[in-house]
Amino acid sequence: MWEIVQAGGWLMLPIIACSVVAAAIILERLWTLQPSRVLPKDLTAEVWKWVKNEQLDPRHIQALHQGSPLGQMLAAGLINSAASRERVKESIEDTGRHVVHELERYLNSLGTIAAISPLLGLLGTVIGMVKVFAAITASGVGNPGILAGGISEALITTAAGLTVAIPALIAYRYLRGRVDSLVVRMEKEAMKFLEALSQHKSADITGNESSEPIKRRA
Repeated sequence: MWEIVQAGGWLMLPIIACSVVAAAIILERLWTLQPSRVLPKDLTAEVWKWVKNEQLDPRHIQALHQGSPLGQMLAAGLINSAASRERVKESIEDTGRHVVHELERYLNSLGTIAAISPLLGLLGTVIGMVKVFAAITASGVGNPGILAGGISEALITTAAGLTVAIPALIAYRYLRGRVDSLVVRMEKEAMKFLEALSQHKSADITGNESSEPIKRRA
């Protein structure tokens, strides 16, 4: 393996660095973007139970905010639950934009690695071919060892760049699709919760208004 790296020349070093960074990003994002971590099962139902039983307090909201990306969006709605429906929706959407940004963390870097790795390989190919033609100019075609060295450098760097770029691009597309899917599901859960919260507030207001005449008659 070390002999192959040496034969590929100094451009093998940035290609290897790209492979290490890409692998780290892929593993970290696969762990972070698990549906169970982003959208915990029955979280919305549990929060709604807190609302109906009037068990919400700052401790619950803080734990909800720190627990998951979906929890951050629900916590934003609960913090502003006393405001109008439009204000609650705006706070959820604003928090959602920050959550999406966190979910997409490092994906641009992964996409960049997928784009530049074959270019690094191509650069290695060009450098290797330049060495081949320089050797031909200096000593003609009578020394196959010199020619083979330049050609092997060109082929090795090209192969190494493609070996890094192909899985990086596949992972980038896959993780981008997973983020989009999770975002859609979070939006559905958040809007469902917002509708339920609005209906709950309307019911409370109606109940308070209907109790006023009873108090006056008493």
